[in-house]
Amino acid sequence: MNVAKWLLFALLALPFAELAAFVAVAATVGLLAAVALQLAISLAGLMLLRHAGGAHISRVRTALDSGSVTALSADGTGSLTLLAGILLLVPGFITDFVGLIVLLSTLFRRPPPAAANDGIIDLPPEQWHPVEDPRLTDRSGRPER
Repeated sequence: MNVAKWLLFALLALPFAELAAFVAVAATVGLLAAVALQLAISLAGLMLLRHAGGAHISRVRTALDSGSVTALSADGTGSLTLLAGILLLVPGFITDFVGLIVLLSTLFRRPPPAAANDGIIDLPPEQWHPVEDPRLTDRSGRPER
């Protein structure tokens, strides 16, 4: 089977797996506790989407309006936070677990190094070569050659 068929099968099997996971959690902690836990996690996903997702959605809209795909690819953690919020909002313990893993991966992801604002551009050695400047002089006061 190709990837599309596996993805379709997984999407069709997900509700049954979620129901089985909910029954297992409800049998362990009780029905009311399982429902309360599910509501609390969905509320946390909603709060995450409102807090972190709102700014990211506006950045995505701006990038799509200007046709800048690089702006979308540069904001990887914002997209992962948005995905985590959606997964936490969807009812079900399996999607909540996946959303929690995605959210934790965004928290432990290293941010890109901040660009120095000192006017110096640091290039790899294969991308630069020395250029002689006739305005420079050596110690004797004569121009260098």
